[in-house]
Amino acid sequence: MKMTLSVIKADIGSIGGHICPSKRLLETVRSFVETNGTGRQLILDHYVSFTGDDIAIVMTHTKGVGHEEIHKLAWEAFLAGTQVAKEQGLYGAGQDLLKDAFSGNVRGMGPAVAEMAFEERPNEPFLFFAADKTDPGAYNLPLYLAFADPMNTPGLMLAPAMAKGFTFVIMDVNYTEGDRVIELQTPEELYDVATLLRNPERYVVESIWTRATGEQAVSVSTSRLHNIAGRYTGKDDPVMLVRVQKNFPATGEILAPYAIGPFVAGGMRGSHHMPFMPVPLNSGISYFDGPPVVSCAAFAMQQGKLTEPADAFDHPFWEHVRTRVSEKAIDMRRQGFFGAAMLPMAELEYTGIVEKLKKLDGKFSIRK
Repeated sequence: MKMTLSVIKADIGSIGGHICPSKRLLETVRSFVETNGTGRQLILDHYVSFTGDDIAIVMTHTKGVGHEEIHKLAWEAFLAGTQVAKEQGLYGAGQDLLKDAFSGNVRGMGPAVAEMAFEERPNEPFLFFAADKTDPGAYNLPLYLAFADPMNTPGLMLAPAMAKGFTFVIMDVNYTEGDRVIELQTPEELYDVATLLRNPERYVVESIWTRATGEQAVSVSTSRLHNIAGRYTGKDDPVMLVRVQKNFPATGEILAPYAIGPFVAGGMRGSHHMPFMPVPLNSGISYFDGPPVVSCAAFAMQQGKLTEPADAFDHPFWEHVRTRVSEKAIDMRRQGFFGAAMLPMAELEYTGIVEKLKKLDGKFSIRK
């Protein structure tokens, strides 16, 4: 049975700045989707959760990728939530809804979107990742290690289908006239993949496909909010869907790279480098408006019906990782504004620092 997985996410209001959405806000979105989606048989099933101050809606249906009714359902759910956020005086009410009217698809309107359509397997395990206070490129390293590096993923040696490699579709997110993408094959073009993914502010994995069967394994939201708004409005807070097992990496092979806690863009005002912390589902934000966090809900699916989510990062092992990431975060913050602690100028161009530099530039003189 051909099934579609869609996840659409937005920041539409938060308690105490950027900590988390209110219970009433979350329940409003959840109730709207239940009534107007599942209740009207537009979708088969759904799951609504939050990570930091972002609310994500996971939906299963048979209408295909980019379907207007599915996207409109999420958009209107976020509008209903925004009204509650305004009534409660939440910070950033409707922050990610950058357009005034729905125009057939939420892409380019602010919310993050990840979708894939596929023939459902007899058992269909998949992972839903949601990140806050970071950019889509935060997934680059974990995906590279999980799908291209046998040091992380023994399945690349042990599983015949996986040994045939994967196709990485990588997007140049700095190009704003359309979707500028490149397809690279691993393992043959492994070095080319690495050359691009080392720059996560510009080159982002959009999707990954198995070469053995042509099936899609990964879908990542790639929108950059400053490209839409023309100014800094918050980090992009990407979502991701990953199918696992059989012809794809095992769940553990997908999760393992997050133990590194790599430094990614994010944190306070989105202008710093901070370590990426794996957190339990429905976790808020705390230290320095961060650190950047990622949650993972694991599901089984049968004919579009979801099991309850298993919290992939709610395990004693990840407590140790979170302690190490916390130490890395504190060490980096001790460096303050200096050097690598903050993002490169290409990312800061959307902030007030540009005006400061213009004023200072006029005060320079040439010494004779």
